[in-house]
Amino acid sequence: MTRATQRSRVQTLLADGTERVRTDTLAGEEPMELRVDGRSLTVTMRTPGHDFDLAAGFLVSEGVLHRPDHVTRIGYGPGVAAGGEATYNIVDVTLAPGVPGPAVTAERRVYTSSSCGICGTSSIEALGRMPQFDGPVAPPAAMFDLQVLLELPDRLRAEQAMFGRTGGTHAAGLFDATGELLCVREDVGRHNAVDKVVGWAWREGRLPLSDTVLQVSGRASFELVQKAQMAGVPMLAAVSAPSSLAVDLAERAGLTLIGFSRSDRLNVYSHPDRIRPSTGPDGQSSST
Repeated sequence: MTRATQRSRVQTLLADGTERVRTDTLAGEEPMELRVDGRSLTVTMRTPGHDFDLAAGFLVSEGVLHRPDHVTRIGYGPGVAAGGEATYNIVDVTLAPGVPGPAVTAERRVYTSSSCGICGTSSIEALGRMPQFDGPVAPPAAMFDLQVLLELPDRLRAEQAMFGRTGGTHAAGLFDATGELLCVREDVGRHNAVDKVVGWAWREGRLPLSDTVLQVSGRASFELVQKAQMAGVPMLAAVSAPSSLAVDLAERAGLTLIGFSRSDRLNVYSHPDRIRPSTGPDGQSSST
C-alpha cells in the first residue's frame, strides 16, 4: 500500500500573459494516528509509506523502544473511508510484556504537522529525553573523513527519487563511516523522514547507531538532534542551518552537528574532533 504521490491538474501562468495546463505530481500527505496497545498517542501528518518504520522510529525518539523484541506486533488498525476502503491511516503497536508504555507526558494534545516533530508535547520536561542504551551513545572514537562527509549531500540528493518527481519532500540518509548508504527515506515532514530511518534501524537490530552519520536535506532543528541522540547517532549533518537550541543539545549530548553541508565545505557546530581532515596531494592535511 502506498499513496506516496498523487496526480493533480495545475495551471501555470507566464509573465508574457500565456498559460499552460498540465498534470503535476504531488507528494502525498495524510494523517496517521499512532496507537500503543490500543491507546491513541499522537496523530502526525506524513507521506504514506514505511508507516511501521515511522511508528517505531517515533517510539524510539520517545524512549519507549530500543530493541526489536520490545514489540510483539505492528499493524494497521481499523479505519474505513467513505467508499468502504481501508484508510491505512491508523498504526497500532503492541508492546511486549513488561515493556513500559509511553508516559502520559508523551501524549500529544494536538496533531503533529508535517513541519513539527514536537508539537503538542504536554510539558517542557518531556523534551529532555535520554537514550536507554548501555554505554556511551555517541562514542568519541567514532571518526569520519572530511572528504566522505563532503560527498554525502550529493549522494543523498541522488537518492531522492520522490523529490525529483514532486519537489516537495525532505530526505534523511543513514551512512556508515566509509560513506556507504545504509538507508534513505523521504517524507513531507523532515522529522518523519528521520523517524522512518530510525525505525528501519530498530527493525534491523542496529541500534545504537554508533558508527554512522545521519545526513538530512533540510535544516538541523532541535527535534532532529534529539531523534539522532535517542538513536545513538554520533553525527548529524544538514544542508541548511542549525537552530541555537539544536547546537546546545548537540553539545550536551556529545553529538557532532554539521550545518551548511556542501561538496566543498561544511560548518561544524559541536564536537569537531570526530572529523579527520582531508589530505592534499603533498600528503599534508588541509582545512576548510
